[in-house]
Amino acid sequence: MPKLSPRDIRRKIQGIKNTRRITNAMKVVSAAKLRKAQELLYASRPYSEKLYEVMGSLSSKIDRDSHPLLVERPEKRVDLILITADRGLAGAFNSNIIKMAEDFVKQKEDDGKKVSMILIGRKGVQYFEKRNYNVIKKYDEVFRKEVNFGVAKEVSEIVRSRYENEETDSVYLLNNEMVTRASYKPILRKFLPFEMPEGEEIPGIYNFEIEQGEVLSAVMNLYLNYQIYRAMVESNASEHFARMVAMDNATRNADELVKEWTMIFNKARQEAITSELIDIVTAAEAMK
Repeated sequence: MPKLSPRDIRRKIQGIKNTRRITNAMKVVSAAKLRKAQELLYASRPYSEKLYEVMGSLSSKIDRDSHPLLVERPEKRVDLILITADRGLAGAFNSNIIKMAEDFVKQKEDDGKKVSMILIGRKGVQYFEKRNYNVIKKYDEVFRKEVNFGVAKEVSEIVRSRYENEETDSVYLLNNEMVTRASYKPILRKFLPFEMPEGEEIPGIYNFEIEQGEVLSAVMNLYLNYQIYRAMVESNASEHFARMVAMDNATRNADELVKEWTMIFNKARQEAITSELIDIVTAAEAMK
């Protein structure tokens, strides 16, 4: 690396300081968006969990073959709903879940199964549409403002239609999910057919005054729509948290770089002063 002059070093320090202002501003913005996203998330979870409980109770008390979305078939065709972010600069938020999706697809294809993908989020769309994957539907720019419930509803209609028409035998959902207020991780779950956790019994007694299939269909539609919506809300909150942490780390790194380059600048300036003094002394001695 060529030796830099004090002026060049000063410019470099100023550039790092400018970058630090940007990363710090992005951290503040992400923190504000995170608070709003977490409020929506924690408000949506109770309804989502109650829907899951009702679905489990209903499906455990009727014949599963009586509804097309509860029928279990040998798994030969698989759909994967993948939710990523629309933007980057969020650390490993997108790369980790994309790697997990690739591993899932490879595992299923190694088992002789055909995998189709529904992509929600620009980062996932950009990655998988350039590669040899079967993408049946893609959505980008869905997290720019508020989480788009219309997208969740459309995706649920797609997978419901595909499952009812036996175009797929199972549907999986993969998204980042907030574990605590200060951590998140990718979660992969089976979405269709509806599955009860092994060994879990959900209490409930129902007397149907209308056809039980109609009741189950109505609840199932709510369940599908809202579970995808909640997954999008979870992903959105996780993204803002990941970006806030990434920008905080970038700001801290910029602070360290400023300190390092300031020391280099001081050393270079001292060397320049020393060199000038030597030249002055040498010239004075030569004049004697």
